Order: sequence, then C-alpha cells, then structure tokens
Amino acid sequence: MAYKQPVSVLVLIHTADLQVLLLERADKPGFWQSVTGSLEPGETTREAAVREVHEETGLQAQLYNFYDWQMSNVYEIYPHWRQRYAPGVTHNTEHVFGLELPTVLPVTLAPREHLRHVWVDWREAAIRVFSWTNVLALRALGERHGLTL
Repeated sequence: MAYKQPVSVLVLIHTADLQVLLLERADKPGFWQSVTGSLEPGETTREAAVREVHEETGLQAQLYNFYDWQMSNVYEIYPHWRQRYAPGVTHNTEHVFGLELPTVLPVTLAPREHLRHVWVDWREAAIRVFSWTNVLALRALGERHGLTL
C-alpha cells in the first residue's frame, strides 16, 4: 500500500458574489467541505489543486480565476484517517487556493468521494464545514472582500 503524503490542498470554489461550492463526503455523510486532496508523488501544490478540482467537480480550474492564497495550515490528522499515512505521521500541511467562477456552474461529482453538492453564501458555508481550516479559509475569503463573519 502506498501511503498518502501529509501535504494537501484546499480549494475554495466561489463566485464573485461569494456563493461557495460545498461537497458532502461519501465516507462521512453529513461532513461538508471544499475541494481537498493530498499531493501525489512529484506533484506541486498548484498541480494538485488543479487535479483535485477536476477530479471532484469536473471543472477546469485554469479556465477561470485560479489563484494561490500563499496560505497554509498544519492540522492533526483525524485518527480514523491515519491508516492512510505512514506509521507515526500525525499532522498534515494544507495549502489554500481559490477558484473564482463567473457564476454558479454545474459540477460533476466523483461518486466515490462525494454524495452531493450545494452552492451557499460564504457565511453559511463557514457554518456547514466540519474542518476548522476550511472555516479559516472561508473567513479569509470574506476578509478579501472587506467582509467579516
């Protein structure tokens, strides 16, 4: 078994009026999140973000306003997901990207990864997501537009 790298990306997909795409995890129903995923061997964070957006939504990130926030968070990996990583690995570094779309667009979910999706206001998204790093990214999105939670 190949272990996952403890380096990942989080991509906030949103519109100019701050409607945010959230995905419900297939392996944890009720857990909502933005696009996320670990780097594959030899991949940059930007390449991983583009790949994950396409795999999880069918969207081509490079066709829109896709940008690196130059922001990262280190978090403890949930115990029920640690078996995916090498023995002794307990923390992950997550790099944040944004993808601004011109309007809400249809998406094609990866059925093994997500059950459903919703487009909601960024403040509602911050209430729904389960990850504190996702909340921080949503808060930063609002701040980039002069808004606060």
